[in-house]
Amino acid sequence: MKILLLGSGGREHALAWKICQSPLVEQLWVAPGNAGTARLAASDCRSDAPHFAPCTNVDMRADDFDAVKALVLREHIDMLVVGPEDPLVKGVADVFRSDEQLAHVLVVGPSKAGAMLEGSKEFAKQFMSKHHIPTAAYRAFTPDTLDEGLAFLASLQPPYVLKADGLCAGKGVLILPTLEEAQRELRAMLDGMFGSASSTVVVEEFLSGRECSVFVLTDGRDYRLLPVARDYKRAGDGDTGLNTGGMGSVSPVSFADAEFMRKVEERIVRPTVEGLAAEGIDYHGFIFLGLIRVDRDYTNAKAGDPMVIEYNVRMGDPETETVMLRLKSDIVPLLEATARGSLGTTTVEEDSRSAVCVMLVSGGYPEAYGKGFRMSGLDAVSDAVLFHAGTALKGDDVVTNGGRVLAVSAYGDSQEQARARAYEEVAKIDFQDARYRHDIAATS
Repeated sequence: MKILLLGSGGREHALAWKICQSPLVEQLWVAPGNAGTARLAASDCRSDAPHFAPCTNVDMRADDFDAVKALVLREHIDMLVVGPEDPLVKGVADVFRSDEQLAHVLVVGPSKAGAMLEGSKEFAKQFMSKHHIPTAAYRAFTPDTLDEGLAFLASLQPPYVLKADGLCAGKGVLILPTLEEAQRELRAMLDGMFGSASSTVVVEEFLSGRECSVFVLTDGRDYRLLPVARDYKRAGDGDTGLNTGGMGSVSPVSFADAEFMRKVEERIVRPTVEGLAAEGIDYHGFIFLGLIRVDRDYTNAKAGDPMVIEYNVRMGDPETETVMLRLKSDIVPLLEATARGSLGTTTVEEDSRSAVCVMLVSGGYPEAYGKGFRMSGLDAVSDAVLFHAGTALKGDDVVTNGGRVLAVSAYGDSQEQARARAYEEVAKIDFQDARYRHDIAATS
């Protein structure tokens, strides 16, 4: 099978690493990819997989659908796997399913209508309300209803949660400690802080508890759960500083026990999949459930129950960098069954080991940061898998090309062992202004 994977981050490198281990794969292309996918080789496998397919980067944007089509036809590609959310929200799955030349290609990714679960916070909240899926109480506001929004904020208890309705590359959620700040930021968001993405703003009650990420593959009828993970959003140790795209992750998650996951399936996963089907939404792909195990009673849940913070319509980053390590099953039959509508015939096997990912970032991230810094020490890493997030090749050198640069992911027979290995290996890598959190997976 020939596969094209769209995307350029750590999530895509981790997916590519897992896909290439399948004996079903003849060739993988990644568009546009990064320095990690450009150098992906069997030596990166760190498993007993006897096969490792060649991987080739293609210099094109993931949302350039004409270029994607040309590549698919030229290379006789059999399956498209969509990594990031942007092409999905723009309708890449619909383009393939409606084009006679492309309709035979298997597509792992929801339709444009399904991608609205991530593309519009208001749509997602309405969907959850309609299908009785537990989530925080909310209201949505536009510039015309600003005064109502200010009054609604005044009716809530701090802290205050404001979410831009549209896609903001992970930056459209604000959690504010005072009413004054919340009202000021609501005005700014509706005045264009995030461009058209914040022309509508969702204001919701703050949920208190412990968060985790649950990943679902669904063919629109059946579903399979992948290993559960937790990520660490704040930039600084002790969960301090600004929110980021994620400073690390761990899998499994200690509090996501069998009873908690039973509730997740019963109250969230099944109603979500059934709700999509009931609304006639074509959905063949990943659903990422950002969940919280609440530590007190709410209107829609009791203490200890799961509630939905958000939906995403793709795998998470940096959670994928631990989930792929713990997914023991060959991922390609799962992806193929997802696209074909036969997921009910598959099984998922998890690795019993723990996995911990520590993210190396550029100094200044998530605000202003430099690029183009030469990286050293990559070849010295011996006991972890390196997933490139924001990197590029400059001649023979790997250089930084983003805020989140490199995910260092390690196995261990326990969480403590995996954590120790990840930190031992991350210390070998260096570039100008490199930094990382020191408390990833200290708890889960």
